Amino acid sequence: MLVVDGVRKSYGATVALDGVDLVVEAGSILGLLGPNGAGKTSLVSIVAGLRRPDAGAVRVAGIDVVRDPHRAHTLIGYAPQETGVYPTLSVRDNLRFFGGLAGLRKRELGERVDAVGDALGLTDLFDRRGSELSGGERRRLHTAIALVHRPQLVLLDEPTTGADVRTRSEILRLVRTLADEGSAVVYSTHYLHEIEELMATVAFIDHGRIVTRGALADLIRQHGTSALVLTFDGRVPTAVASVDGAVVDRSSVRIPTPDPAGMAARLLPRLSAATAGLLAIEVVRPSLESVFLAVTGRHYDRVPAESAA
Repeated sequence: MLVVDGVRKSYGATVALDGVDLVVEAGSILGLLGPNGAGKTSLVSIVAGLRRPDAGAVRVAGIDVVRDPHRAHTLIGYAPQETGVYPTLSVRDNLRFFGGLAGLRKRELGERVDAVGDALGLTDLFDRRGSELSGGERRRLHTAIALVHRPQLVLLDEPTTGADVRTRSEILRLVRTLADEGSAVVYSTHYLHEIEELMATVAFIDHGRIVTRGALADLIRQHGTSALVLTFDGRVPTAVASVDGAVVDRSSVRIPTPDPAGMAARLLPRLSAATAGLLAIEVVRPSLESVFLAVTGRHYDRVPAESAA
């Protein structure tokens, strides 16, 4: 359903995407993961046809997004990170308006509005204006607008940012349903636990490159070694930094080991006076976060954002 072939994109001297290749099959979910600034939004925007790549190609169901954007757009449902609804229109009229733009008419339009409204808990809000919605309600309407025409390719860019618990749960449930019904879904997020919950295929993007990809279970089995992470108030002591396999990231050190508790018991007596500068001890179990650590050598939530999204 989606083929991304060698896509590159720069903004001045900043390289946002550096030769990205991806394939997403119909009926599957691809979790596009990476820290803020890794290139996720640039990639999704190019697939949606909102930005042009500097090089490479994007095809949706065999249609080139750059050469034939109109045909490609009829197959795509895109919900960007920033919510966009018409504040003066009711929830129902927002859905009817955008469904009409996507080519839905009369009975089919009404059926799809009712279906997506029910799936995202909007039915009781149909007569409320967009300006009267809470943040979570706007997020659900924003997502529903992208899905009202039942697209073959669904692009969701940080769909649960700022969402409440109910909104997050309903969006995740609908994403799973869409894939089960045959849509291809690209779910871009920096929330690792959501991808684990969806059991999606995973692609990690970092510095504009896909650094690893594969089935969730396969990646965790291949890279998700348990580890001991020590954080110090200042420089990592040599007694710890010199341990075989240790990866130092500023004031923290990660030591891959199948026995983190045993490793801690052996290391702590070596620290002596340095123990006073020890701020935290963390046991990292196999997970998507440990995959990112293994592939990049950096802790996922400590990766600084870059200027390009």
